[in-house]
Formats: sequence, structure tokens, C-alpha cells
Amino acid sequence: MKSKTTIEHQKMSSNDITCGVITLSDSRKSKKVDLSGQYMAEEIEARYTLKSRSLIPDEKEDLINTIETMIDDDIDVILTTGGTGLDSRDITVETVESLFEKKLDGFGEMFRAKSYDEIGAAALLSRATAGIYKKTVIFSMPGSPNAVKTAFNIIIDELPHFVHHVKK
Repeated sequence: MKSKTTIEHQKMSSNDITCGVITLSDSRKSKKVDLSGQYMAEEIEARYTLKSRSLIPDEKEDLINTIETMIDDDIDVILTTGGTGLDSRDITVETVESLFEKKLDGFGEMFRAKSYDEIGAAALLSRATAGIYKKTVIFSMPGSPNAVKTAFNIIIDELPHFVHHVKK
């Protein structure tokens, strides 16, 4: 199913990548209840290096500052969870997309397709997105643990491949 070129690129991609996790929530007061962030941290630590993890409120400036700090710390991939809904306080998508130099449309498209298989037409409510900013890959996904698991099934093994292309 994978092309020869894809296989070659994957072989050239190093698993020595660093990741940062950002959970956005006005309702999550401690990491103990941050199930999505915890899942992401565990999955990353099993394969790569988790260099930073933050729990922040749904505030544009907090998100931008946290992203900039992670980039300054040479993090290769930033993964956000939460703040992608339709509520007026959900600012993640608008914030990260305003930073993107390139958008990775395929992530949101594939996420919604996989979500449709799992939850039906409610997948239309998803605003999962991804893009490149300052040679860093950023993935933003919903806050529910099931949505994060769906997203990780799509991206976790491809993270080195993304980083390989972005860092060229």
C-alpha cells in the first residue's frame, strides 16, 4: 500500500524527535483529569521524547506563548488537545491556523473520515487541523479521549516522516 518513495523517506526519518503536548481547557483544573493529555504523553513517551507538557486555559495569547516557548525549546512536533469545538471560547483552530505557514489539510480530512466511521455524522462537528509553523509540525485535535486516540492512530507512526520533510 505504501509507495517506494514513502518507504524510503520513512527509512531516512529519525525516531529521535521531540514533542510537546498542550491541553486547552477552562474546565480541567489539574493534570489528574486531563485524560487526553495523559494519553498523548504516554503514547509519545513510548516512541519519542516528550520534552514539554502544558495545561492552559482557552486563551489565544496563552496558546501562542506556549507554542512559541516550545519552538524556542527546539520541539519538533506540538500536539494540542481541546478548544476545537464550536463554543465561543474554543479558540484553538483559529489561533493555530493564523500561525500556519503551510496547512496539512490531509490530517483534518482523514480525521473526519475515521471519526465518521466511529461516530457517524457527528464527525461534521470536528475542526481538527494541522500545519507547519517555524519548521515545527502542529496537530490540533478535539479534547475527548476517544478523538485523541483516533488522531493518534492516524499520526503517531508518521511523526518522524513529517519532521524529516519539514526540517529539510
